[in-house]
Amino acid sequence: MTILTSQMSLLLLLLLSVTTFHKIMSSNEHRLVQCNEKDQEALLNFKKGINDSIGQLSTWLTEKDCCAWEGVHCDNITGRVTELHISQLQGEMNLSILELEFLTYLDLSENEFDVINISATQHNFTHTSNLFYLDLFSPFGTLQMENLDWLSPLSSLKYLNLSGIDLHKETNWFRAVNTLSSLLELHLSHCNLNNLMFNPSIEYLNLSSLVTLDLSENNFTSQSPNSFFNLTKDLTYLDLHWSNIHGEIPSSLLNLKKLRFLDLSSNQLQGSIPDGIGQLPNIQHLDLSVNQLKGSIPSTAGNLSSLHYLDIGLNNFSGEISEKTFSKLSNLNYIDLTGSNFIVFQFDLDWVPPFQLHDLKLRNTNPGPNFPSWIYTQKSLQLLDLSSSGISLVVTKKFSILIERIPLLFLSNNSMTGDISNLTLKCETLYLDHNNFTGGLPNIPPNAIQVDLSYNSFSGSIPHSWKDLKDLYHINLWSNKLSGEALVHLSYWTKLQILNLGENEFSGTIPINMSPYLEVIILRANQFEGNIPQQIFNLSNLFHLDLANNKLSGSIQNSVYNLTQMVDHSITDFITFSSVELFTKGQEYYMSIIHKCRKTIDLSANNLSGEVPLELFQLVQLQTLNLSHNSLIGTIPNTIGGMKYLESLDLSNNKLFGLFKFILQQFSWKNPNRNSTSKF
Repeated sequence: MTILTSQMSLLLLLLLSVTTFHKIMSSNEHRLVQCNEKDQEALLNFKKGINDSIGQLSTWLTEKDCCAWEGVHCDNITGRVTELHISQLQGEMNLSILELEFLTYLDLSENEFDVINISATQHNFTHTSNLFYLDLFSPFGTLQMENLDWLSPLSSLKYLNLSGIDLHKETNWFRAVNTLSSLLELHLSHCNLNNLMFNPSIEYLNLSSLVTLDLSENNFTSQSPNSFFNLTKDLTYLDLHWSNIHGEIPSSLLNLKKLRFLDLSSNQLQGSIPDGIGQLPNIQHLDLSVNQLKGSIPSTAGNLSSLHYLDIGLNNFSGEISEKTFSKLSNLNYIDLTGSNFIVFQFDLDWVPPFQLHDLKLRNTNPGPNFPSWIYTQKSLQLLDLSSSGISLVVTKKFSILIERIPLLFLSNNSMTGDISNLTLKCETLYLDHNNFTGGLPNIPPNAIQVDLSYNSFSGSIPHSWKDLKDLYHINLWSNKLSGEALVHLSYWTKLQILNLGENEFSGTIPINMSPYLEVIILRANQFEGNIPQQIFNLSNLFHLDLANNKLSGSIQNSVYNLTQMVDHSITDFITFSSVELFTKGQEYYMSIIHKCRKTIDLSANNLSGEVPLELFQLVQLQTLNLSHNSLIGTIPNTIGGMKYLESLDLSNNKLFGLFKFILQQFSWKNPNRNSTSKF
C-alpha cells in the first residue's frame, strides 16, 4: 500500500512537472522577446527616407519594442529580426536594411518608392547573408537601378523579384544573378532589359536549380539564342511575353521536359511551331499568341494531355484543324484561336470533345456558316467569342439553351437570325451587334454591365425588367426597330457611362435624373420631344452629345455649363466600346474606338428656338458643333473665335444674323485645318 501510494505521489509529481514545463514553454512562445538594439537601429535608418503618408509605420517608435512594429517579425528566442514585409510606402528605399544579419524574408513590393539607395549596401556586410526571399517589385515602374552588384553577397537567395525596376543601365544582368547559385525563382519582368546574348559556359553555370524564370515585358534587341534554354533542365515556369524576341522558336526549348507554363506571346517569332512540341508532356499553359508564326498546327500538339490553357491566336497559321488535334486534350479549359481565318475547321458533326471549356475564343476564324455543333456540348462555358466568324445558321433550341447560361457572350458581326425575346440570359457582357435577330429584346440579368444589340432588327419596347440594371455602364441599341419611352429607365441606370439609342423609333422626353458618369449620349434619329434638360449640361464627364433628328423644342438652356471634358484637355486618351456613329463635316463615321479628344455636340434637325447661349461658345475643346435646321435666332458672339479646336461648325437653316463674314474670318484664322468646315 505504501509502495502504491509512493508510486501515485511520484506520478502526480511527474504530471505536475510536465504541466508546469508546458506552461513555461507556452509562455515563452507567446512572450514578446526584446528587440536587438542593432536591428532596431537598422530599421530606424531605413525609416528615415520613408514618406509614410498613411501611417503604415506609425508603430515604429523608439519607446516601443521593434519586434512589435508593423511588418516586423522576430525570432521568439533570440529577438533578432528575421522578416520584414510592408507596403504602401513612398520615398526612398534604403537597401541598408540588408544589414540585418538574421533577416531571411524581405518583402518591399507594392510600394511607391521613387529612389533606391544602394550606395553602401555591399560594403557593410560583416556577416553571411541568411536572406532567401527578396521581393522589391515596383508596380509603377518609376524606380531605376544602375547595377546589380549588390546582389553578390546574397548567396542564400532562393526567390528574387525585381520586376518593374528600370535596369537598362545594367548591361550584364545575367552575370549578376549568376552569383546566386541557390536561386529557384527569378522575376525580372518590365525591367527594360535589352540584352539576351551571353556565353552559356560562363554566365549560367550556377543557375541549374532555377525552376521559375520571368523575363516578360522587356525589350530584347537580339534573337533568342538557342543556348538560352539550356540554362537549366528543371525549369517549370518560363514567361517571355512582350519582350521583342525575334527569330524562330529555338529547338532547345524542347529540352525543358518539366516545363508546365510557357508564355512566348506578343513577340516577333517567325517560322512554325516545332513538331517536337508534343515532347513537353507536363505543359499545362501554352501561349504563343500575337506573333508571326505560320504553317499548320502540328498534329503532335495533340499529345499534350496535361494542357489546360492553349492560346495560339493572332498568328498566320493555315491548314486544317480537326477533332484529332484535341482528342487527347481532356484537361483543356481555355482555347483561343482568334484571327485564325486561314485555318480550315474539319470537325465531325457528331463529335463530342473530351473536355469542358471555361473560355472559348474563335473571333475572326472561319468555322463555316453553321454554328459549330460541338460547342453545344460545352456546359461549363463562362466566355464564348465567335465574333466575325461568318456564322449564319444555328440550331434554335440548342443555341438558346447555350447562350442562356454564358456570362460573357460575344457573337458580333455574323449573320445569325432568330427571335430570342423569350430568353432570360445570364450575360454580364452581351455583344450580339451586327446580326439579323428579330422580335423583342431578351431579358438580361441585373448584374449586366455591357449590352450591345446594335445593327439588328429588334422591335418593341425595352423590357420593364431592364430598369433593374443598376450596374450597367454601356448600352448600345443603335439601328433597330425599337419604340416606346425608352428613357423611363435612365434614372435607374446610375452607373451608366455610354448611352447609344440612335436610329430607332423611341419617343418620350429626356428625364431630369440621369447617371452623373455619362460620357457619351447618342439619341439621334428618334422621336424624342420636349426640352433638353439643364442637367445634361452639368455632366462633367460628357464629351459626345448627339440629339440630332428628333422633335426636341424650347430653348437651349442659358446657364453655367459644367461640361468639364469640353473645356479642359482630357488626360485619358481614349475609351473603347463596340461602336459609335460620329456625324461630322456632313459625313457619318463608324468607330469602334472613340478618342476623348474628339468632343462633339450635335443638336441639329430639331425644333429648338431662342438665342444660342454664350456658354455654348465657351466649350473651347469642341471639335464639332452642329446646330443646323432649327429655329434659333440672334447673333453669333465674337467669343466663337476662342474655340481653337473647332473643325466643323454648322449653323445653317436657322434665323441667325450678324457679322458672319467677320466671324468666319476669325474662325478660319484660328483653325488653319484644311478639313475644317463651316456653314452659316
